[in-house]
This record gives sequence, structure tokens and C-alpha cells, in this order.
Amino acid sequence: MKTKLLHFLAALFVTGPSCATSPPVTKRPAVPRVVLVHGFLETGDTYRTMKKHLEEKGFDCFVPRVTPLDGRGGLDLVARNLKQEIDTKFGPNEPVNIVAFSMGGIACRQYLQELGGAERCRNFITISSPHHGTTAAWLYPTKGAADMRPGSPFLTNLKNTEDRLGKIPIASYRTPMDLIILPPSSSIWDRADNMEFPVIMHPLMLTSRAVIDDVEKRLSK
Repeated sequence: MKTKLLHFLAALFVTGPSCATSPPVTKRPAVPRVVLVHGFLETGDTYRTMKKHLEEKGFDCFVPRVTPLDGRGGLDLVARNLKQEIDTKFGPNEPVNIVAFSMGGIACRQYLQELGGAERCRNFITISSPHHGTTAAWLYPTKGAADMRPGSPFLTNLKNTEDRLGKIPIASYRTPMDLIILPPSSSIWDRADNMEFPVIMHPLMLTSRAVIDDVEKRLSK
């Protein structure tokens, strides 16, 4: 009996009491989610440079496939498909930041203002988006292109409901040398912090170092 008692005390000394306090678990901060929305007749490849840069800075980037690519069926359909993509990737409530290019910016406004997206959006940045329409939209026959023509009922409704964006920080970038957004001043949006970058072509806005750096700065706030 004495031997067993000695063995028990030795084991207790070596292992310590079973109720020893475990070290506290440190909860890791949430990684900021960024949805990068491409434009008319484009794919996620247009965001390759920006996506790589943001991911190196610690952002979780998602580039949904915006469909239909040419906007056929209208931009409301594009916005509904976008909502489904975001909900599938991040769930219906996870906070997201949105960066959208060209037509994607207008489809995103529909998502934010009409489909409840504003409730989860932390930052909204549009790049060369025709907030007041573009005359270039007359060159393409789809309903989505018609939605982007100056004075369209679609754009008029977005203007009338933009108060649904609440207090979301918003920025709108443009280049004075844009040959797709005509006139380039159509990207100026009273609701947004408007920034001009001297980039020589519409698609090069997504690879401009100055644009990418400013996007990162805004998403980091």
C-alpha cells in the first residue's frame, strides 16, 4: 500500500493537477473581404494586378464572374447574379468591401441600393463607372447597355434611391482620357469622394500604381 501511494504522489508531481489552467486563446482579427467586380465584356483577369497587390497586403479578395458579361437582360439581372455570387462565397451577412470597374460599378449600385447590399458594405469604390451614363452605350444593343445610356430610367432610379447607401464611404475614380466613359466627367458622382488620375486608357485604370495604392489606403481605414 505504501509503495502504491509513493507511485501516485510521484505521478502527480510529474504531470501536475489535471485542472491546470490552459493559456488563453487569442482570437485572430477578421480578414477584410474585398469583392472585385469587373466590367462590360470582361473577366476577372482584368483585376490580376490589383488582386495580387491587395492579397499581399492581407486582404481576402474575391473576383466574381459578372454575368451576363454583355449585360443582356439588364443590369438588375447582373446585380442579382452578383448578389448570389457574394452570398455563396461569404454568406449573406459577412461584411464586405466592394471595388467595381466600369459597368460593374453601376450593377453594384443596383445591388447596394435595391437588393440590400448596403447593409453589409463597408467601403464602395468605383473605377471609371458611368454614373450619369455614357454615349458609348448606344453602340451596343443589349438591355444592359441601354441601362447605361444617359438619362435612362435605370440610372434615374439609381439617382433617386442613392440615399439607401447610408453612410458607406464611397470613392469614384476617373481618367480625363477615357474613351469608353463619354464624357469622362460622367464618373463624377456627388455622393462620392471623386479622384482623377491621368491614365491614358480606360482598362489601364486597373493596373495604375497610383490607383491601386489609393484603393489599398481606403480599404485599410
